[in-house]
Amino acid sequence: MTAEAECHDSRLLVRSLVFVGVVVAAVGSLGAPLITSVATTFDVSLSSAQWTLTVALLTGAVTTPILGRLGSGPHRRAAILGTLGVVSVGGVLTALPLSFTWLLLGRAAQGVGLALTSMLMGVARDHLSDRRSGSTIALLSVASTAGVGVGYPLSGLLTEHGGIRAAYGFGAVITVLALLVALRVIPVAAQKDSLRIDVPGALLLALALSPVLILVSETALWTSHPWAVGTLATVAVVSAGMWVRVELRSSAPLVDLRLLRHRAVVGANGAMFLGGIGMYLLLTIVTRYAQTPSGAGYGFGLDVFTAGLVLVPFSVFGFLAGKLVPSALRRVGPAHALTVSALVVLGALALFAGTRTSVLELCLAMSILGFGVGSFSAAMPAVVLSVVPSGETSSAMSVNQVVRSVGFAFGSALGGLVLAAGTSAGSTFPMEGSYTSAALVGAAVTAAAVVTSATVLRGRAGTGPLERAE
Repeated sequence: MTAEAECHDSRLLVRSLVFVGVVVAAVGSLGAPLITSVATTFDVSLSSAQWTLTVALLTGAVTTPILGRLGSGPHRRAAILGTLGVVSVGGVLTALPLSFTWLLLGRAAQGVGLALTSMLMGVARDHLSDRRSGSTIALLSVASTAGVGVGYPLSGLLTEHGGIRAAYGFGAVITVLALLVALRVIPVAAQKDSLRIDVPGALLLALALSPVLILVSETALWTSHPWAVGTLATVAVVSAGMWVRVELRSSAPLVDLRLLRHRAVVGANGAMFLGGIGMYLLLTIVTRYAQTPSGAGYGFGLDVFTAGLVLVPFSVFGFLAGKLVPSALRRVGPAHALTVSALVVLGALALFAGTRTSVLELCLAMSILGFGVGSFSAAMPAVVLSVVPSGETSSAMSVNQVVRSVGFAFGSALGGLVLAAGTSAGSTFPMEGSYTSAALVGAAVTAAAVVTSATVLRGRAGTGPLERAE
């Protein structure tokens, strides 16, 4: 193969990986802007409709470590294609005129796609040059977050003109397209030893993660059924303890907990959890603020589509940061880049807390947040992979993706709780000051992410975007 042909193939692979990454992120986020429409279409409560998002997060969190382990072995291509196949079937179920139960099953299948990002990163690290793999992995990490801003306005527009089936149908179509692209482009993994899936570890991890995500998604349980909260929390803690014990004793663990001996890995996941809370909290309260009717004394009364457009700057500046950060990593190092990125997110929260008198100010806050999230997401893989062997790329990043998903769920729940606390009895909308309080809570958590990355990671991560562990 000539150098020109090889370069062309590399560019095609990069574009294809990023396209698939954006598709699964957009499809995974379809549940959020459609919750109200689902409730009215199927005549169910808002809390029931919320499960179209919750169930996707659940299946994504549970399957990500399993598929991440598969992505570290010889069957990575089959795992990627199989996952896209499952997501495509889920998309068809959501688009067909079936009952609400079938819609939830379809959304559960679509949630499996959240596990793809870590496997795509493994492909990039194994089949691209060091420099190109570093920038591609950064873009994939950005796409897994900034892609949310792509799904919101599109789903809103399609719902307004064709109903929720049109929005979900679009998700099904682009997923099938992503499957065809992957079928054509994804290479066979380099020869590796066959992997044995740690079934007990997978089951225990599912038992540990599921109650956590249910608790942070269904906050109404905290007051209506406190006994259920205690039971779920106990199951989560006991299962997590048993999972750690099983993983440490397993010869083929689902997650190699020995990687946690690296302070950089622990610090990066801690920063991801805290930063994810602040990021997603601001995303959720901005869209809610934008849709609040002006009759409440604040807000702009935007419809779902127009409110989704407010998130477009988030995606645009997120991808811009993803392009710029890889070169910056070589100058300042990933740990410093992560700290600065968290500070940018903190700035977006502070801006929203201080001023939100026009839609333009909301767009400015989303632009700053997008750049901060994009640079944060681009720097994160470099921190983790600087101390992780190449063969553990998919597994290590799958854990980081799970931590991110849990952080996002906590951010959404935390923002909702603060706004609920600021809503007077009999009132539909919270007091405007509660938005300030929510933003300040998010800022405090993000400040903890800044401190974590500035202290725990200082001098612990490599200075290059993808330094190989010895």
